Amino acid sequence: MPVLNRLRALVFDFDGVIADSEPLHLRAFQQTLAEEGVGLGRDEYYTRYLGFDDGDVFRAIAAARGWTLDERAVDALAARKAERYQALVAGIPVVFPAAARRIVEWAAQVPLAIASGALRSEIEAIVRTGGLAACFAVIVAAGETPRGKPAPDPYLRALELLNAEGSRGGGTAPAIEIAPSRVVVIEDSRWGIESAHAAGMPVVALTTSYPAPELAAADLVAASLDDLTLDTLDALCG
Repeated sequence: MPVLNRLRALVFDFDGVIADSEPLHLRAFQQTLAEEGVGLGRDEYYTRYLGFDDGDVFRAIAAARGWTLDERAVDALAARKAERYQALVAGIPVVFPAAARRIVEWAAQVPLAIASGALRSEIEAIVRTGGLAACFAVIVAAGETPRGKPAPDPYLRALELLNAEGSRGGGTAPAIEIAPSRVVVIEDSRWGIESAHAAGMPVVALTTSYPAPELAAADLVAASLDDLTLDTLDALCG
């Protein structure tokens, strides 16, 4: 077991980091938008919208196309998209094998959290099916912070909850309050990198959704969680 000198917690993005689910989200958006006579190509989605939560995707697409949507319409579209996503993901194992291995290994040594723009129901269903639910002390999902990524709110909220868990002495949560610089984030998009850095946290970016040059702002870029060790992550902490 490594001796961790600086690392106190790990916070994971979800889609594209734990779950190989981004293509399914795209398909669900395409199906929902097609009913409104609106197209969405793969390149546009990955270039402009992947890092957003569902509501912000619809708001951004509407703004780009001059399409007027009020918040009631955004909520209705997001609900329809969520239904289509659930139908697409049902019964399909989407957790990356490397993520499953590393999460189980690391959860025994350091507190783990998720901070994501995915819905809580989507996250919980997949981690439960993958046998990983007990590994995470904290989950922060879409709509649970005032702002989503690229704002720092999701990662700051995850840290706040981890520290609250530690103050109660629960599970593997930290026994003393930890600083953002002692938390490593694992992401797959530039929006996520921006969010984590704004929260004061070092970031590892995985090339599951974008090539390495597009993730150059991260502190470290890796192809897979299998390429990382806790010693490597510990070295990223200030």
